[in-house]
Amino acid sequence: MADRGCPLQPLPLPAEVRESLAELELELSEGDITQKGYEKKRAKLLARYIPLIQGVDASLQAEPRIPGPSQTMAAAPKQQKPRPTNSRDERFRSDVHTEAVQAALAKYKERKMPLPSKRRSILVHSSVETCTPPDTSSASEDEGSLRRPGRLTSTPLQSHSSVEPWLDRVIQGSSTSSSASSTSSHPGGRPAAALAGLVAHAHIADLHSAPPDVTTGLVEYSHCERPQPASVRGVPRGCSGRLLDTSGGVPVNSRVSSKIQQLLNTLKRPKRPPLKEFFVDDMEELLEVQQPDPNQPKPEGSQMVVLKGEPLSLGTPWPPSLLAALQRWGTMQPKAPCLTALDTTGKAVYTLTYGKLWSRSLKLAYTLLNKLTSKNEPLLKPGDRVALVFPNSDPVMFMVAFYGCLLAELVPVPIEVPLTKKDAGSQQIGFLLGSCGVTLALTTDACQKGLPKAQTGEVATFKGWPPLNWLVIDGKHLTKPPKDWHPLAQDEGAGTAYIEYKTSKEGSTVGVTVSHASLLAQCRALTQACGYLEAETLTNVLDFKRDAGLWHGVLTSVMNKMHVISIPYALMKVNPLSWIQKVCLYKGKTALVKSRDMHWSLLAQRGQRDVSLSSLRMLIVADGANPWSISSCDAFLNVFQSRGLRPEVICPCASSPEALTVAIRRPPDLGGPPPRKAVLSMNGLSYGVIRVDTEEKLSVLTVQDVGQVMPGANICVVKIDGAPYLCKTDEVGEICVDSNATGTAYYGLLGITKNVFETVPVTAGGAPISDRPFTRTGLLGFIGPDNLVFIVGKLDGLMVVGVRRHNADDIVATALAVEPMKFVYRGRIAVFSVRVLHDDRIVLVAEQRPDASEEDSFQWMSRVLQAIDSIHQVGVYCLALVPANTLPKAPLGGVHVSEAKQRFLEGMLHPCNVLMCPHTCVTNLPKPRQKQPEVGPASMIVGNLVAGKRIAQASGRELAHLEDSDQARKFLFLPDVLQWRAHTTPDHPLFLLLNAKGTVTSTATCVQLHRKAERVAAALTEKARLSIGDHVALVYPPGVDLIAAFYGCLYCGCVPVTVRPPHPQNLATTLPTVKMIVEVSKSACVLTTQAIMRLLKSKEAAATVDVRTWPTILDTDDIPKKKVANVFRPPSPDVLAYLDFSVSTTGILAGVKMSHAATSALCRSIKLQCELYPSRQIAICLDPYCGLGFALWCLCSVYSGHQSVLVPPLELESNVSLWLSAVSQYKARVTFCSYSVMEMCTKGLGAQTGVLRMKGVNLSCVRTCMVVAEERPRIALTQSFSKLFKDLGLPARAVSTTFGCRVNVAICLQGTAGPDPTTVYVDMRALRHDRVRLVERGSPHSLPLTESGKILPGVKVIIAHTETKGPLGDSHLGEIWVSSPHNATGYYTVHGEEALHADHFSARLSFGDTQTIWARTGYLGFLRRTELTDASGERHDALYVVGSLDETLELRGMRYHPIDIETSVIRAHRSIAECAVFTWTNLLVVVVELDGLEQDALDLVALVTNVVLEEHHLVVGVVVIVDPGVIPINSRGEKQRMHLRDGFLADQLDPIYVAYNM
Repeated sequence: MADRGCPLQPLPLPAEVRESLAELELELSEGDITQKGYEKKRAKLLARYIPLIQGVDASLQAEPRIPGPSQTMAAAPKQQKPRPTNSRDERFRSDVHTEAVQAALAKYKERKMPLPSKRRSILVHSSVETCTPPDTSSASEDEGSLRRPGRLTSTPLQSHSSVEPWLDRVIQGSSTSSSASSTSSHPGGRPAAALAGLVAHAHIADLHSAPPDVTTGLVEYSHCERPQPASVRGVPRGCSGRLLDTSGGVPVNSRVSSKIQQLLNTLKRPKRPPLKEFFVDDMEELLEVQQPDPNQPKPEGSQMVVLKGEPLSLGTPWPPSLLAALQRWGTMQPKAPCLTALDTTGKAVYTLTYGKLWSRSLKLAYTLLNKLTSKNEPLLKPGDRVALVFPNSDPVMFMVAFYGCLLAELVPVPIEVPLTKKDAGSQQIGFLLGSCGVTLALTTDACQKGLPKAQTGEVATFKGWPPLNWLVIDGKHLTKPPKDWHPLAQDEGAGTAYIEYKTSKEGSTVGVTVSHASLLAQCRALTQACGYLEAETLTNVLDFKRDAGLWHGVLTSVMNKMHVISIPYALMKVNPLSWIQKVCLYKGKTALVKSRDMHWSLLAQRGQRDVSLSSLRMLIVADGANPWSISSCDAFLNVFQSRGLRPEVICPCASSPEALTVAIRRPPDLGGPPPRKAVLSMNGLSYGVIRVDTEEKLSVLTVQDVGQVMPGANICVVKIDGAPYLCKTDEVGEICVDSNATGTAYYGLLGITKNVFETVPVTAGGAPISDRPFTRTGLLGFIGPDNLVFIVGKLDGLMVVGVRRHNADDIVATALAVEPMKFVYRGRIAVFSVRVLHDDRIVLVAEQRPDASEEDSFQWMSRVLQAIDSIHQVGVYCLALVPANTLPKAPLGGVHVSEAKQRFLEGMLHPCNVLMCPHTCVTNLPKPRQKQPEVGPASMIVGNLVAGKRIAQASGRELAHLEDSDQARKFLFLPDVLQWRAHTTPDHPLFLLLNAKGTVTSTATCVQLHRKAERVAAALTEKARLSIGDHVALVYPPGVDLIAAFYGCLYCGCVPVTVRPPHPQNLATTLPTVKMIVEVSKSACVLTTQAIMRLLKSKEAAATVDVRTWPTILDTDDIPKKKVANVFRPPSPDVLAYLDFSVSTTGILAGVKMSHAATSALCRSIKLQCELYPSRQIAICLDPYCGLGFALWCLCSVYSGHQSVLVPPLELESNVSLWLSAVSQYKARVTFCSYSVMEMCTKGLGAQTGVLRMKGVNLSCVRTCMVVAEERPRIALTQSFSKLFKDLGLPARAVSTTFGCRVNVAICLQGTAGPDPTTVYVDMRALRHDRVRLVERGSPHSLPLTESGKILPGVKVIIAHTETKGPLGDSHLGEIWVSSPHNATGYYTVHGEEALHADHFSARLSFGDTQTIWARTGYLGFLRRTELTDASGERHDALYVVGSLDETLELRGMRYHPIDIETSVIRAHRSIAECAVFTWTNLLVVVVELDGLEQDALDLVALVTNVVLEEHHLVVGVVVIVDPGVIPINSRGEKQRMHLRDGFLADQLDPIYVAYNM
């Protein structure tokens, strides 16, 4: 741009053309004309004035020219500068910026980002939206060559010609991923329907290439061609479509998968390479530390010198104090006007004269000092603080209150009117009032009536506020002082005059105290700098309670007997031109405005031909320190120059609450130098260096000066961080002021006061530059030519990302330059940073217009990301859109940023659209772990021996020592045992079944069970004609019938398979599982009850499965009483006894074979561990269909002869206390339950322990309560259960867990004897590297693990390496291998795939003891030798289960356990009821159940992403928010994560929101 600006000096444009151009700009900004129309009209207007250049786009010719490098800071006076004709009227617009943003966006090729999916609007995408052009480039090429030039507009299809070629290819099926649903909406999408049908039946096997790993941040990425599926079953003939990739053979609905593919495409090429490694230790996972870039700009100038302002002139006869001035004008010129207040129509309602101000202030002072008492003491003493609560529309009363307090020697603390009990920041204001010891608030009658009231009619106490007395100061409430009464006000010196509140970046509110001396010095300096004269008129649009509005409009004006016209905010909203009309009407000499007011008046000036600003000598722009005010100033001058506004009148100034006015530009007649502009490189600024931009760069910041130092002040610039060293002349730093006119302290905060108000800047050599302390202003800037001050940002808006600094205002400006008018509100954007993983992350929140569609908003968001990335070279971590009017408001418009940040962090922002980009922003993750070539198993053993570590192996008690082998032989076959019991103890009760009411519905003694079994056996041989060895499916509800049917099968030599019956209300999902088990187990017959038999053959069932293919179904409800001739006795103990089918958490249906030998060995071990005898009673609340639950329910009682009280878990749904009442009633010493039962009790009975105690529930009988599980013990749940029911007598040590798996259903059981279970704390980071490192409780990253009960008698356990199969030492995490007589003998599978899992049951160690045959459990764990001793006197070895190997997530070269990530996520927000995680193409997908309102769903996205980054150093790829109960859980209460994954990919979850993190 700079180069382009030189050859073409545009002619100065006539006024009427400038005006037409401005109107055109307005029409465009309001959306009244299109961009195209605007460019056409504009070119027409400018055609006569600009010499046309061949080939330059008309829209660019009139873009603003920035003078070339030679004149960038030239002292050309403003009139001769070519005016930028393109005076956009937006708040933060710099034309250069808009152009830069457009160019930056054009540089990006339209990178498709996956649109988040939301439930309430089912969006129909155009076909091009969801198809991604095939990506032909590889990332190693130069990035520039990848981007299509061309301006980015918001239409999805720019030109059909550029789209067609690849669209055709998409339809032929060669795209990276295509969407079946969307392709069909395109005229060419013929095969789409076929494709959709195909996807439904697809089973894809053998993928040749792994999906790309996009999570490691490798720059090289070779585009892998999509593999052809090797075998596809059930493809309809003649289908030309290609199948979608899946992982693990899951058919994928195209919508989700295409979005994930798009997400992968956006992640393939990290935009910036990851940082250089600092030092990465395998264990510690140190975060990367950013190394400084060797090419970064460094300051080269000389050290700056302190800049001295002109002295305060002594010639003028100043009043000795402000109150002296007030007394003088009030008594000598009482009729002189002081302040005119306007109503919302712009009518002058009241003019306060100096006489009135004086007399009313005296009245108030007298009332405050003499008429307010509490307990006969005066309420106030001189020096006390008083709150001033006045609305923005009542300057008169405020002025009276302020001066009344000064006269009474009280300290006014002006604050905002609290409108509701929950105003943004109101609580912090309350803290300020409390810390200032405020007890009295002054207000007006009208304002007091409008405050929220309590029931008593008193003003309500606001949250965090101290108790206040409210005094209404309208005339009738005040007392006239006696004639001889005079206030004693001492208003010189160091005493505090007033306190101004200031909200810091974090949201805390502090009070800046201003002394009487400073107040006077400020008024004198402003009078001299602005050349204020007696009785001149000042129009004030600012808030008169603080900052420049107070200093000019309330204080300095009284010193000079000026007349202030106060424009309320409400009037500006109705009529933005009102201030200009008042300047016109009163011939105002000075006006005090913000750039926003200039912007608003531009929008409204269309029809106004008769306004003139020729009377103005100074237009003070109070927020001139905002770098973006320059565009408002330029645009305003551009339009109003034709209405008499002189260019030199515009005077930006800079101020801060601590230093008051820092600098102000003065008109030439007051000796000001000509104004300057600086065009600075944004990249240089981010390193704190000033570089005048020389090349034609996009990322520049144009700033204007804010004038000279105030009279009587000295200024210097010091480094932002560390000690206050002086900056070099070309370095940005914090501006510090030394003057009598600054604030003196933060009230009551000595520490930070010293830091800010008593800084002593030092030279590079460390010598102080002055004996007087300086005050830090919080403004960042530098001193330019002619000793002018330039401000480039505020400390409060500073965000340090890596080593570079960015300013919130600059980022807002860039966002606003992306044609926002259609989608978001201009003034309602907040930018702040949050700390995630030890670095600042940028968050941008904007209010979305109600009429903007999802796609438009999303497109705007993705373009904002691109623009910010291109111009600032920084990634935005989170971009959120919230509904209109929901961001917290600052008192007079604008966004309350710290409150918005607080809401974001607490999950209370409630956005309606969110885009997170952690993949781009988070560059300081630890380096992914490179897998080392594995150490061989032999070296492992040697290494462990050398390190003095034990090989990790342990075993339960020896069976041989425990019992005579004679009994073991006799009890080898369970049918024999049952017959023997029926014969010897026929009436001994074995089973009691309870219903929901707690009554016994059925019982079985030994002989009853034996007879029932005989009947079943007879029916099977006669009715079903089954032969020995046939498989029989038992589909029964939990009960005695199931047990009888099981033994009936054994009696006739059939092999029983227990199956959970289908759920009548949920046939569609439960019946197919039943059918599948029946088919897979090759059952020849189904035994069941009459009710279930009807259900299996019903119409509803026929809709789900083919009911004609059921095998014979027998109901056993009324079979005849028959005996079998002889009970079948197996020829050997290794004959198959029963099949145990179960769905693992990874969603695999696995059946294992249990022989008679294994069955009796299992019962024997449990009997010994739990000391089970015929005299015992145990209570069981488990499902009887598989694993240990089945064994305890059906086998153990028969073997050991104890009585089992059976409580079906289903009954707890209608009576939660059923299980615990049964335990108490039957005085069970031993009881078993599942985690889901325990959870139901803790959630459902939490508040009812008192009621249960009244009912006589007493759990002191329990010796051991065991949770049957196949997972890591859930410590939090077992502990809360123990705590909760301690009140009912449950012993603290009673609760423990068990551990079993498919290869061995009972490896550990606590049992009744032996040491208590131990808990250890391990380092979670070490676990990711398969190491076990013990840490102290409560140390960072510590994870509590408790042992899973004692190893059963006869069981041996060893920890083996998952890959080398070598034995491991104590300090390693490895796979648990088990050897025991009750291991299952193998998987029972259909396709004869035994080879696949053969080593699960017959594994041998690769080194060491290579003879023993082990079964691999598929679970990771470790062993520790504890200090405790077990029954045999040996030291006790504890087994800790960490998690299932199949479920672990391999991410960034490390092993993560889903439960750890889920625990973190559940803690992130109170609305998260449950969570499950899985990976898909190496993206981490987090599914959370929202227990709250749907509109709060999007709050969770950022919180989930943050917590996983912070605690696990992982970037979340997709966040899915679903309704409660969507995450599938099996009967043991374990999450079925793979089912969930399949449901997600097949688009069956009906999610509330899906966010794809970029």
